[in-house]
Amino acid sequence: MYKDIKVISFDADDTLWVNETYFREAEGKFAKLLSKYETENKIDQELFKTEIKNLSLYGYGVKGFVLSMVESALELSNNKIPQDKIEAILNIGKEMLDKPIELLEGVEEVLQSLQGKYKLILATKGDLLDQERKLEKSNLLQYFHHIEVMSDKKPKDYKKLIKHLDIKPSELLMIGNSLKSDVLPLVKVGASAIHVPFHTTWAHEEVSNDQESTTEYKTVINIKEVLTLF
Repeated sequence: MYKDIKVISFDADDTLWVNETYFREAEGKFAKLLSKYETENKIDQELFKTEIKNLSLYGYGVKGFVLSMVESALELSNNKIPQDKIEAILNIGKEMLDKPIELLEGVEEVLQSLQGKYKLILATKGDLLDQERKLEKSNLLQYFHHIEVMSDKKPKDYKKLIKHLDIKPSELLMIGNSLKSDVLPLVKVGASAIHVPFHTTWAHEEVSNDQESTTEYKTVINIKEVLTLF
């Protein structure tokens, strides 16, 4: 099935290491800070709306998330939130940026096995400085021929990546946890994709059942299963 593949691209967050879990923890801390102004459910909804509104301004990542928390706090409190609460929000962000890197099971085994047989690249989206920091801390840099930190992961972004790699779409395989970002756009441009679900998915990355059922891709429960497909 993958006989034409020359380049295997890996997503980073929640494919190679834990990430979304830390955002859920941060949202819980934020809701507690704002509990005197609104219910937890309403705070979560308002923060999500603000995040989506701000994506085109700040992009993906912790820094944009922190700015959205501050904006939401001001709105939910009618600009009455005290300074120490703003400081606490900033500290939530700093704690997120300082989290240790927790590799997911089987990741290094897969990279070791595929290295040398294929050109391995990392294709992730988010804040450049933060992603570079995480990659450095992960000790996985040695496995990758090329690192691409993308502002988004839409078909046009992958077309640009394929052109940069000087390969045909059929020669690229993407492995990632997000159907919306790591699977569906790849299939759309004629590349292959393997979906490795993570137990927590950001609402913005969810897709409809219709989108799932009309697309051909492989799903594995653990990234180690990828090795059985070649």
